[in-house]
Amino acid sequence: MPINTVDMIEKSLGTLFNGTEFLNDIQDQNREKTFRALRSILSTPNHVAKSFLRVTLENEEVVRIPAFRVQHNNILGPYKGGIRFHESVHEDEVINLATLMTLKNALHEVPFGGGKGGVVIDPRKYNTRELNLISRKYVQYFSDIIGPDKDIPAPDVGTSEREMDWMMGEYKSIHPGNSYRGSFTGKSVVNGGSLGRKEATGKGVYYSFRYLLHDFIEEKKAWLTERENTAAKNLLRHQDKRLEVAIQGFGNVGSVAALEAHQCKLLNNKVISVSDHNVALYNKDGLDIPTLVKYTTKNHGDLPKTTHELQTAGINASIRPREELLTLDIDVLFLAALEDQIHEGNMEQIKAKIIVEAANAPINNAADDYLNKNDVIIIPDILANAGGAIVSYFEWLQGRETQFYSEKEVYTKLYEKMKETFHVVYPNYFSDQLTLRQHCYRHAVLKLSTILYRQGKLY
Repeated sequence: MPINTVDMIEKSLGTLFNGTEFLNDIQDQNREKTFRALRSILSTPNHVAKSFLRVTLENEEVVRIPAFRVQHNNILGPYKGGIRFHESVHEDEVINLATLMTLKNALHEVPFGGGKGGVVIDPRKYNTRELNLISRKYVQYFSDIIGPDKDIPAPDVGTSEREMDWMMGEYKSIHPGNSYRGSFTGKSVVNGGSLGRKEATGKGVYYSFRYLLHDFIEEKKAWLTERENTAAKNLLRHQDKRLEVAIQGFGNVGSVAALEAHQCKLLNNKVISVSDHNVALYNKDGLDIPTLVKYTTKNHGDLPKTTHELQTAGINASIRPREELLTLDIDVLFLAALEDQIHEGNMEQIKAKIIVEAANAPINNAADDYLNKNDVIIIPDILANAGGAIVSYFEWLQGRETQFYSEKEVYTKLYEKMKETFHVVYPNYFSDQLTLRQHCYRHAVLKLSTILYRQGKLY
């Protein structure tokens, strides 16, 4: 199973219960009662909404499509989280992802709660008109629970600025005269979206890696050298090394991270393999990422699948089965596809010593334990892929103020926001034996627990 957020919350509360940094003045039975309340609140969503969207297809067939909106917790602000269109969507997955959003926003000090949505479809099997209708139906069915100050959806797997534009337009039609600009984020710029929002997640993913491998080492090298921590020793071994990088998933997030790696002058890294839902491409000397990005932009997001397509695109690479990318003999692996990609069946074949979770929950519980015990540094989803959530907040603010940032300003604000989080969690990770994921969850749970206690929600 993918990393279970409830299990991570339980572990985090356990360390806080046994520590002295939270509610030190409450002891014995009252302390146990308070922590039971925290477990109850943080491990369950506030609301789970499910509907079956009635949609008439182009061939006039009427279908009912399952759809969800989960609102986990709003103690920090309005619910916030993406809507994914994917055939694997199910209720437990959406609850888990909504919980992760609550924790992610808490970790990065973003004043939103956590929500998530999903529609059980393969969007590739529907035409534009049908997808437009499905998007508008979603808003119609959930219009009472979403809105600029209630619950603010954004794009996710299978959705983009196009769907957000459609959805905001439908929200505006349903609520005439009401504020609507902040009802959805991830919109097109012309429709009130933020410059840089589309690339924000991928840029944030690469920045979390680049900051650790360059900025953090430059600043803390003497300190790291003194650490007995095995992760610190692993990190230092990668300094100034030619890093071979593979990126699973070449969609909006993976392609941007690949381009960032290709263009980075601070690290000596080469992207030698990328994959999508069809194939993996490999070149030991490094792939031509800008040309690949241009090709996928013109070919519905697909990488070249045949030797002829590679030649036509001017790409020097060999074609391999997509699953081979995960087990390549490389230094760094970016996981930018779907959840549960590294598991019991392949975890022992993973050779990368640094893994960056660009997707949500791409490593399951068993594999996470195994890799950490084998000294693999894992930059977890909750830390690495928050760029979209952070810039969504900037978009929401810009919409309310009707003042818009330049693209450079957006990225500067994004990196500064992420850097604040890095300053908290990276030093802690290299100081003890907890994993980086555990440190991130612990910090987020402490933030949420403190606010819940201060607002009197634990009585």
